[in-house]
Parts: sequence; structure tokens; C-alpha cells
Amino acid sequence: MSNNSILVVGGGFAGITAALEAAEVGYEVYIVETNPYLGGRVAQLNQYFPKLCPPSCGLEIQFQRIKNNPKVKVLTMASVTSVSGSAGNYDVMITQRPRYVNERCTACGDCEKAASTTVSSEFDFGVGTRKVAYKTHPFMFPMRYVVDADNASDSELAAIRDACKYDAVDLDDAAKTVELKVGAIVVATGWKPYDVANLTNLGGGKLKNVVTNMQFERLAAPNGPTGGKILRPSDGVEPRKIAFVQCAGSRDQNHLNYCSYICCMASLKHVRYVRERSDANVTVFYIDLRTPGRYDKFKVMTEADDKLTLVKGKVAAIVQDAAGNPVVTVENAITGIKTEEKFDMVVLATGMQPSIAGLRVPAGAVDADGFVIDGDGIIAAGCAKQPFDVMKTAQSGTAAAMRAIKTVVGR
Repeated sequence: MSNNSILVVGGGFAGITAALEAAEVGYEVYIVETNPYLGGRVAQLNQYFPKLCPPSCGLEIQFQRIKNNPKVKVLTMASVTSVSGSAGNYDVMITQRPRYVNERCTACGDCEKAASTTVSSEFDFGVGTRKVAYKTHPFMFPMRYVVDADNASDSELAAIRDACKYDAVDLDDAAKTVELKVGAIVVATGWKPYDVANLTNLGGGKLKNVVTNMQFERLAAPNGPTGGKILRPSDGVEPRKIAFVQCAGSRDQNHLNYCSYICCMASLKHVRYVRERSDANVTVFYIDLRTPGRYDKFKVMTEADDKLTLVKGKVAAIVQDAAGNPVVTVENAITGIKTEEKFDMVVLATGMQPSIAGLRVPAGAVDADGFVIDGDGIIAAGCAKQPFDVMKTAQSGTAAAMRAIKTVVGR
């Protein structure tokens, strides 16, 4: 006898799509998400392909569908701790971390005003800060604050609690264990940027004005730490000369062996961000510019900008001078000339690595790179399966939902 419920591990674009496709044809679905919000990496973008929409454009529609469908149950700040059984009959244990804010929260922000401690923002990849009572972004779903009790004193926690007129701050909240029985599991755990600390020749994340492509997204986003102004982290000055370094960790046997698929397109998008906001000069250092299918037209249009210089060559090193300006060493693959060039700011196109790489997989098995391998009753979706853009991620979520339904009805 099969259990007709479906578990979706991960609440990014792939997980949300898979959950809704299954729920809207009548199946009970549980979304388990480790973050306090749904939306995954898409929520952290300024704009996404193919139409360069803000993330709220696609996500808010999905959130309304979740709100209107009682068959979708959402567990945020939660992780799968064990899975046993087989296709059609899985027993799943889930641990949910305390949020310290209950459903009475109206997101009025009084708790945040009462908080005094500021820490680095995970949502902004460290280029911004947040209070210990916070919401990650304006269209956060569920729209409910989080209290970071680990970084607050007892007196500050009391002040945060007392500031809430709705009695929504619950300092007695504790970790919970949830047990589920499901017939199929969709693993949509998404991706993480490759750790720049491993890229010691490119600064190892220690150079003041060298940022990753996802940090750059947050700097360009209106809800980001600079209100959408692209500024140097070291001094808040607008850069006049910016370099983009492709394949930072990708296509490299010492790091990620594979092409991460979206990095070239993302950097060309970032060039557009820069040129929309300033008259800065931009250089892109690349091995190959890969813009498959429909994106080739975007590449051609971006290349026409007379403020853009494209240099075919792999960057060997980045250091900084006494003023914090990055100095890039590169050999031009066409001319054979090795040069050192100073920039105001450098953006590393770090590769896409599966979020669970190096961690215990929540269900099923992974390949040598950490991508989830489909099994009997366990289906990978989105960037847990392979590098995808948002459009292909959504398609992958739909395909995973169909396979999960086939699993639960076919037994």
C-alpha cells in the first residue's frame, strides 16, 4: 500500500514548482526548507533570466498559490534528519529550529527597532548586515520575523519581546521533531556559490574590493545593502573600472570539474547592471563565453557596448595595492601577452556547487560532484540535479512532480 503524500526537500524555485504541480492535482505535499523563507537563490537575485524580471515577479505568484492550496504544508528552518523505508512508504524525521516568532507576527518591525545587535547578513552574502530580529527581504514568505537568539543577550531578547504589541515573540520556542510518512521524495536542495576561500590565487575572499557574482547581485538589488547602488565595499565609492573574471573555480580539476552553465550569462547581465547605473568601463576575462540558445541574442546586444572589453584569457592571479585596488594578472590567449591591470573592483563568477556537496545527503545518493542521483522513489530537481537557469529549474520541478506522482500511484 503506497502513501500518496509527497515530500519536497528544498523550497527554492524547483521545490516550489514541484510542490504546486503535485498539490494542484490533489496530492498532499510537504515542503521542508532550511532557511526562514521560501524562494531559494532566486529571492536573492536582482533580476533573473530570461526576461530580467525582479524575483518578486515570479515568486509572489507562487506564494499566492501556496497560500490558496491547503494541500501544501510548509516547514521552514527545518532539515531532514533521517529517511527509512522504500518507494511508496518512506518514514521521514525532520528537525525544525526555533524561530522565536509565532503566527501572530504582522511584520510591523517593532521587534527589529528594539534590537541593538547587528551581525553579518547571510542573505546578503556578507556584504550587508542585519539585526538579531530581522526579516530577510521585503517579499519574504512566510512574512514573519526571525529572532536570532544565539547572538542576542538576555536583556536584548526581553526588549525585543516587550516591543511586540501582538505577543508574537515567543522566547520559549524550542526545536521540534516532526515525523512524516510519504510515498515519494523530491530532493530540490539547490546550489551554493563555490567557496572563494579555496581560490587563493584570486585572493581567497580576503581582498577588499573583490566580490563574488552573488554578492554583486545583492549590491545591485534595490532591497540590498546599498539600495541598488554598485559601490566598492572598502570605501563606498562608485567604481569607474570593473573586471569580471569567468570560471572562478569552474572547469578546473582542482575545484569544480564542470561548467556551471549560468556564469557567463550572469556576468553579461551584470555588465548591463553596471552600464544602466554608470559610465564605468568594464572588462570581462573569459575562457569561452557560453550563452546557449535564446541567450545568444542577449550576448550580441551586450557585446555592442563600447564601454565593454572582452579578453579571452584565464586570470592567473589577483592581488591588491596599498589603496585596496585589485590588480589582475592575465595572459591574453589570442595575443600571448601577459599583463597586469589595476581595477577599482573585481567580480568573480564563482561556480554553482550543489548545496549538499560535502554534507550528508537528505535522501538518495550523490555523484562525485555532489549532485543528487535519481533513485526509485527519490527524484532530483533543479540545481540539486545539475546546473540550471531559472526557466530550466522550473521545468525540472514539473518533471520531478510528475515522477513523484507516478511513484505514489503506481504502487
